[in-house]
Amino acid sequence: MSNVIVVGYDDSPSSQRAVEFAKGLAKEAGASLVIAHVLDWSPYSFLTPTELEERHKRRKEELSRAEDALIKPVVESLAAEGIEVDSVIRYGKIADTLCEIATEKDAQQLIIGRIGEDGVIARFFGSVAGAVAMSSPVPCTIIP
Repeated sequence: MSNVIVVGYDDSPSSQRAVEFAKGLAKEAGASLVIAHVLDWSPYSFLTPTELEERHKRRKEELSRAEDALIKPVVESLAAEGIEVDSVIRYGKIADTLCEIATEKDAQQLIIGRIGEDGVIARFFGSVAGAVAMSSPVPCTIIP
């Protein structure tokens, strides 16, 4: 296993705390960070070829906006502090995709912030943090 830490990031306060926590770990252990952002996406089964083409165009635009607005500033800030950092932006089910990224990057740890629904909604549908904790291929740290 490599010395890589994957951090789920969506610019929420808890994901910002997750980056700060991971930064401290990376400095102590000489690890590199992978900042991962997942755009939630579900496929539609009955789209015309024209609709599929338009949707593909919108996906590319959303990925570009996420890179510029969310990921690039964090990556530049971490790199300026001397931390080796990479980024990944994908569409998919958030928990599943973060776990896939951790596996692909041969991560030693996955760090995410705990955000989202509380109470009844989380009990019925689950939470991203809970799903990651249950399915992560590596140790997972959830930051409040």
